[in-house]
Amino acid sequence: MAVSSKTDIEHVALIVGVTGLVGRELIRNLVTKSRWKIYGVARKPDLLKPIEHPNYQFISCDLLNPLDTQKKLSSLGDVTHIFWVTWSSQFQIDTKECCDQNKAMLSNALDALLPNAKALKHVSLQTGTKHYVSLQGPFDDANSRIFDENSPRVSGDYNFYYHLEDMLKERLAHKVAWSVHRPGLLLGCSQISYFNFIGCLCVYGTLCKHLNLPFLFGGTRERWEETHIDGSDGRLVAEQHIWAATNNEICSRDEQAFNATNGTSFTWKEIWPALGDKFGVAVKEEEMFSEGLLFSNEMADKGPIWQEIVAKEGLQRTEMEDLANWPFLDSLFRCPFKLLASREKADRYGFTRRYRTLDSIMYWIDVMRDEKLIP
Repeated sequence: MAVSSKTDIEHVALIVGVTGLVGRELIRNLVTKSRWKIYGVARKPDLLKPIEHPNYQFISCDLLNPLDTQKKLSSLGDVTHIFWVTWSSQFQIDTKECCDQNKAMLSNALDALLPNAKALKHVSLQTGTKHYVSLQGPFDDANSRIFDENSPRVSGDYNFYYHLEDMLKERLAHKVAWSVHRPGLLLGCSQISYFNFIGCLCVYGTLCKHLNLPFLFGGTRERWEETHIDGSDGRLVAEQHIWAATNNEICSRDEQAFNATNGTSFTWKEIWPALGDKFGVAVKEEEMFSEGLLFSNEMADKGPIWQEIVAKEGLQRTEMEDLANWPFLDSLFRCPFKLLASREKADRYGFTRRYRTLDSIMYWIDVMRDEKLIP
């Protein structure tokens, strides 16, 4: 691809959260396009294969530190598009502490950028379909609904998604267009993402093969047999961000929210045998499900074994916890509610990218292998 000269640059992207599941795909997508310059922001650089391109610059920045944020971002006066695909996971979701940290990050960034980024056209905010439920319950209504973008907010003060949306509405004040994107279960490759399903699955499958353990689904019967969550391929979510940010119809409005899901339903029972085959572990239909299996218990002591695998296979040096969050996997497979979102609005506006979730998972397992994170 030819390198764009400064005079050829038409769009300047700032990707905040560039090392995450969607941030990495935003870079990969944008560097293939002409007339784009890209800044990528994260606290630490990517430990995987770095993106090297003349039109891409990485900026290390602690967004919770207002002085560091001012120092690193206030000079970026040429930014035309902001992609906010980050969040702080230090505190439990739906708590005041989590809400305060995520509000502070966005506020610090806007304080640094807005005074000088006079050409800013669009801000793209990523949240999630947890927009539609509270982890505190009640869960009865969620079990029978497919949520669309007009579904009302749930009660409670500490869903930080709401606060970030409200902050953009207030701070941009009809001067800059913005959109909100709500993925379900994110599928991608990252070494530093807190809710990393593919990382969990890959470490579990690798350990099962290495130790000759049964490849079991540990969760409730309902989550095993029923469709309860949407998959969201990181490639699709990144593409939707860019689509909305460069779509004249959307940019002419003050705000648009879009569910960002693969668009096809699945159950774990249907796809589990194919996942076992992918990892080279045998699965028998009558032995795949175990309601008593808790990953946070069964995998807690496997860190040293993971290190043996890393050394034996010549993998990138990782701790098991860098890739696998076992309490997250337990909560996903034992979730007390269904969280399914309609794709009708995105389809109606012309965003038609879809994936079969099994195909997405298989693709990302291959990426994990290509990155030398698993054998």
